[in-house]
Amino acid sequence: MLVEHLEVPWGVAFLPDGSALVDERVTAHLLRIAPDGSKRVLGTIPGVVPQDEGGLLGLAISPTYARDHLVYAYLSAAADNRVVRFRLDGDKIGQPKPILTGLVKASYHNGGRLAFGPDHLLYVTVGDATVGARAQDKNALNGKVLRITPDGAAAPGNPFGNRVYTMGHRNVEGLAWGPGNRLYETEFGENLFDEINLLVPGKNYGWPTVEGHDASNRFQQPLITWETAQASPSGVAYADGALWVGALRGERLWRVPVHSDGTLGSPTPYFEGKYGRIRTVALAPDGSLWLTTSNRDGRGSPVAADDRIIRVPLTG
Repeated sequence: MLVEHLEVPWGVAFLPDGSALVDERVTAHLLRIAPDGSKRVLGTIPGVVPQDEGGLLGLAISPTYARDHLVYAYLSAAADNRVVRFRLDGDKIGQPKPILTGLVKASYHNGGRLAFGPDHLLYVTVGDATVGARAQDKNALNGKVLRITPDGAAAPGNPFGNRVYTMGHRNVEGLAWGPGNRLYETEFGENLFDEINLLVPGKNYGWPTVEGHDASNRFQQPLITWETAQASPSGVAYADGALWVGALRGERLWRVPVHSDGTLGSPTPYFEGKYGRIRTVALAPDGSLWLTTSNRDGRGSPVAADDRIIRVPLTG
């Protein structure tokens, strides 16, 4: 166990010195956690209006952080979901500046994961905000994975000439790059199947027409599916030849082997029921995994130590 007594930690982003920024969804606190587990609260991110699954969600560190000290956050504001960025001077949080606004918010399906890719562009997962039709409108930003510049503009070369990278998503909360710079995502299904998908720019992943595999082959097929009771997959990281997926409803960590051609092997579960709902999986600079729990999010059964960050060393 690395850290205890947190309040629904959601985003995890590692700084160059090996410490991590971790945020709490409801309190909007931003914490700095050292590799030995010592923690301090840096402050509260202003403008966060938590509601059900909304609040302070994903975090990402600028790929040029050593020069610009910029941190990016996805949050639920009063009227929308948005991406903001702020400067971190030591432990002092600068005033957040919105770079992407107008993402429809709802009690559920807000998405919220941020990740910079090998191309130094920012990838943003946006849920359908409970209206599936938005996912099939390529001009709407909900139900999508977006690719934007560090300033929030549409990235050059995007398939539709706007911020949309892929479409037809219900609620994506995990992004990870594997070998060959292949981008994988984890996605919540509704009643039948959760998914891991390989993201291909411009492709349509079928929601709300399809959940799981598409018998008609009209849409991009998932690589892996689970029954929703086994997964509800949120965070994902690539390490040691596999994708490591945190399961909320499934209350376990899944290891999914990644083959050299990008296909996936059979998933293996770890820690079934041991830590409760696992939200975020992040690869630390020392090669270990950090897992955050979401047992105090209103759907779990918290113990006195919750919520927690668990450090998992990987060997072989």
